[in-house]
Amino acid sequence: MDVIPAVDVLNGKIVRLLRGDFDQVTVYSNDPTGGVASWAALGAPWVHVVDLEGARSGNPNRQLWESIGSLDIRFQIGGGIRDAELARAAVTSGAGRVVVGTMAVSNPALLAEVVDAVGPEAVVVAIDVKGNRSVGSGWCDEGRPWQAVVEDVATAGATRILVTEVSRDGTLTGLGLGLVTAVSRLVPELAVIASGGVRELADVAAAASADVEGVIVGRALYDGTISLEDAVAVACGL
Repeated sequence: MDVIPAVDVLNGKIVRLLRGDFDQVTVYSNDPTGGVASWAALGAPWVHVVDLEGARSGNPNRQLWESIGSLDIRFQIGGGIRDAELARAAVTSGAGRVVVGTMAVSNPALLAEVVDAVGPEAVVVAIDVKGNRSVGSGWCDEGRPWQAVVEDVATAGATRILVTEVSRDGTLTGLGLGLVTAVSRLVPELAVIASGGVRELADVAAAASADVEGVIVGRALYDGTISLEDAVAVACGL
């Protein structure tokens, strides 16, 4: 299982939001590119980068893509990528994967175009769930029932899904695997990455036991409740 550090970028800074709330921001660094490089140097197999302003506005920061792309490391980028042209541009800039969510909620046919444009291995579909609904537009829209969205993701030809329980995101309250398990049972052929609330190594171990492909870790790494090295060791069964 991959342990994937999260680098959320807002106004040129690495931040964490509490439950996706743009009014509850903690700033950790003024150097997003350096932050991505540091996680890769510590052994992260992938780094998960989110352009938060792009997610909210629909206008992604291409300079961020290019800056991180120059590092020649494996990263996946999300935030405002809402058509096939932008997806291709992100991959051309160096992203190994594009993370898309809003189109899965609002326009599944467009998701199929993105999968066709960059290939299924280069697409991660983010299913961000509030209550029983998968939401998009920086978690600011009303969304649709998550079950319908997950089924549309599979129909569109995507093979990898990132599942976040928004109520846990940035809270250090522990990873909730109930939703992850429900998604896996609904569409078993999708590879699942779990996200939201990781606090301690037991959360990483629980994710590994759930047979997910990866787990996103954010605030726990920045606040030091776990280290990346220890998390990777747990994920590898060491």
